[in-house]
Amino acid sequence: MTSQAGTLDVLTFNLNNPSRERAERQLAYLAARPEQVLVLTETVDSAGCAFMASQFVYAGYAVTFPRPERGERGAMIVSRLPTQQGPASVEYLPHRAVSVTVATDEGPLDITGLYVPSRDASEAKTTRKRTFLERCRTGLPRGDAGLGLVLGDFNVLEPEHRPAYRFFQPFEYGFYAWLGEAGYRDAFLALHPDATEYSWVGRTGDGYRYDHVHASASLTAKLRACSYVHGPRKGTDRLTDHSALTVSLALRPARTLPVADPTEAVEPVPALF
Repeated sequence: MTSQAGTLDVLTFNLNNPSRERAERQLAYLAARPEQVLVLTETVDSAGCAFMASQFVYAGYAVTFPRPERGERGAMIVSRLPTQQGPASVEYLPHRAVSVTVATDEGPLDITGLYVPSRDASEAKTTRKRTFLERCRTGLPRGDAGLGLVLGDFNVLEPEHRPAYRFFQPFEYGFYAWLGEAGYRDAFLALHPDATEYSWVGRTGDGYRYDHVHASASLTAKLRACSYVHGPRKGTDRLTDHSALTVSLALRPARTLPVADPTEAVEPVPALF
């Protein structure tokens, strides 16, 4: 599949810590997606995630995957476009904030993938999440200069989310508000201000919009489409427990990589001499 003519498209997809078997099915799905850049969240240093990263590398993709420590989870960026290290630098739980830069016809585009920690009512997990979000405020590039996307599973909701949930604390809504103050705009709401969509649904049937794409101010006019992709969550294959989220930008990549099908790629044999 190919992207729309004249656009640069990005997909964020929660892998949900896949087994090797499920990672193979996820790989087949992702390999057929049209987006040039994939932001994959809830990665683990596991056989499933290692397999997926390796297959994309063998196929010629640019892969940025800082391996999380044991018991930790993070993010991975897979790209059919050449990448350089991006400007984001979150020192606390850095494997949860992965940043790359790709070249476009209108200058460099910074893409930051986030997997914000979830929490329960315990003080330890609440402090962990609060600390990560605080460090994001100083470690993420501002959105009022340059071209930038921040996307992934934020594990936070907008203050106006319906339904409202008492469980969420002011610091969580505050991070969403800070993104706006820093010059970013919620890409989905920018194009669908009256829509109600959920990317994760609990056992009780309550919906949450956890997965987000936020675009810098200069990218707002470049937004062509932004929509949730519910098939991976609702389909019979149940690839993950989250809906994916895709965004299309009116930008032309400066160069693409000559990639192969990652489902059929094999590890290259090293030359003998």
